[in-house]
This record gives sequence, C-alpha cells and structure tokens, in this order.
Amino acid sequence: MDKLRVVLLFGGRSSEHSISCATAGGVLRAIDRSRFEVIPVGITHDGAFVLESDDADRFALDPAHLPEVVDNGSRVRWPESASSRELKVTDASGERSLGDVDVVFPILHGRFGEDGTVQGLLELLGLPYVGNGVLASSIGMDKHFTKTVLEGAGIAVAPWVTLTRASLDENRELWERRTKALGMPVFVKPARAGSSVGVTKVADWSELDAALETAFAEDGTVLVEAAVVGREIECGVLGGSGTPVRVSVAGEVVVSGREFYDFEAKYLDAPGVELICPAELGDGELFELQRVARHAFEAIGGEGLARVDVFLTDEGFVVNEINTMPGFTPISMFPTCWQQSGLAYPDLIAELIDGGYARGSR
Repeated sequence: MDKLRVVLLFGGRSSEHSISCATAGGVLRAIDRSRFEVIPVGITHDGAFVLESDDADRFALDPAHLPEVVDNGSRVRWPESASSRELKVTDASGERSLGDVDVVFPILHGRFGEDGTVQGLLELLGLPYVGNGVLASSIGMDKHFTKTVLEGAGIAVAPWVTLTRASLDENRELWERRTKALGMPVFVKPARAGSSVGVTKVADWSELDAALETAFAEDGTVLVEAAVVGREIECGVLGGSGTPVRVSVAGEVVVSGREFYDFEAKYLDAPGVELICPAELGDGELFELQRVARHAFEAIGGEGLARVDVFLTDEGFVVNEINTMPGFTPISMFPTCWQQSGLAYPDLIAELIDGGYARGSR
C-alpha cells in the first residue's frame, strides 16, 4: 500500500504560535511512518511558509524557550491551480518538487489558521485537509458567534456582553450598565483567541478597564462573560460530514491554587491545576454530557474533530466553548480523553488523517 503524503502545517501568525509548534512535535513523534510520509511546513510569525525540520525534539514545549518556526530562507509553493497537487520548495539550491500532496493536516491554533482562513486557502486549491471546514472553524474561533449559534440551538451558555472600542466610545454608560448586570465576578476574553490568551478574571469593577485593554490587545472584539459556578469538564468529539459522531469519556480540570485554568497552567506546568481523566461522572451525567457535546458539534456544522468544554452546574451542563483544533500534544486533554476511551494517540492521528483524505476524495 502506498503511503499517504501528509503536509503537517503548523506555527502561524497568532499568539498561539508556540502551542501549534508543540502540537507538531507531538504528531511528528507519534505518526505512523509506515503509513504516512510527512512534509513539515511551518508558518513563521510573519506568515511565510517554510520547509521545516522533521525533528520532533526541536518543537518540545520548554517553558524557558518556547518552540517557534524560524525563517530559514526556504519558501514552500502551493499548487498553482486546483488541477494540481504538486508542492514545491525554493531555497538556496533552487526550486524542487516535494511531490503531490494527498492531505494537509493544519494543526494551527488561533487566528490565521484555526479560524477558517487556512481552510479557505485549501478549499480554493482543492486540497483535502483534516478537521473542520471554513464555516465551523470560523464560528468556533469567535466566542460571540459560537454562543449565538449554540443559544439558537437551545444549548445553555454563560450570559455575556460583547464589546468593541467603538461601541464603548459611543455610549460607555450603556455598556457599563449592561456589563454590570452580569454580576460579579466576570471573565473578560478576546472574541478570537484561544489557550486562555488575553483572558482576565475580574473580581472588582475597578479592574475592568485593565482587563479590557488586555483583551483588546488580542482582538478588536471582546466578551465580558458571567462566571459560572460548576465543575470544569471537557470531552473530545470525532466524526461528522457523513460519518457517525463519537464523543469520548470526560476529563476534568480541577483548579485549586490559581484564579482559573490559564495559559501557564495549560502549557507551562504551572502549579495549582490538576487534570483528571476519566472524570468521575455518573452514567446519566456522562450520557447527558455526550449528548450536549454532540449537539454543540453538529450545531456549528463540525467535522473531523473538536473539544467541547462545559461547566457542570446544579442546573445541568453549560457549554463554555468549542475548540475546533484543540491542543494535540500527547498530554493534552483531547488525546488523553480518547486514549481513556480506547483510542491510542498514533491511532487517533491516523484516523484524523484518513478522515480528511476520505472527505477530500468524495
């Protein structure tokens, strides 16, 4: 059987560049080389496509030195039209072919990658790819529209107010009144950022302006969201687009010594957070969680994969967010939930690639 040629696309222009690189390291280390030929393509902070190293160790997540795609002078050339799948690279030795691409695996986090932009590029080129399409990626990246779609589908979400600088400048008193109606505490979040980048927990209204500035530094649209009291539960979703949707067992984030599950706790091994998988849930609770996660995934038109994050409150499950390209290192919650569900990390990678290839072949 011929190997599938897979472009592993990582890095990118977002503030989650290093997390994407760490995800790439995990995939490079675990992918089945007997089935897949990998072309590692990195995107620099400035958006240049470069031919990267196939050495997983280069992209290890080290708190003292976060991994990144460095501009090495090479330039990867995408096919010139949808009638070709040939990838080329130009470097100091000239231009050469990298062969025909079977499928692209865009393990990009945040804007300019997880938000439908790269998915749109691949659609224009006619290249099969892993994961969600343009619409689901765009909805999942924008917290305001995620909430709007889920609420319209009858799924519980935390109350929120969406702000822009323009709306604040036009009528600050009105927006402050709407924001304060949410009660205290609140979370202030960029609409389009992940990995808890730019997120602040506000416990006093005197802290709001500084929190807004932190969030506005990441995006021009910001959400102020009522804090939800409940257990933080996450689960993985696979399938969609004509294949059955499956939901993993649940994992739980237990925060004991921090304000919330922030970037440092997620990726830099900061203390005060414990990840438990599988989470201790009753059979009825797990069934309901999986139903809610499936419903949320289908509501945004999901396909391929997602991680659905919820709060388990006294009134039931409240969806916090849908991550359409979740963290994918071997210790991340998404692959851990699937490993606890019986799907090993290399097999998970293979299933996603096979699914992306199959969808592109239909």
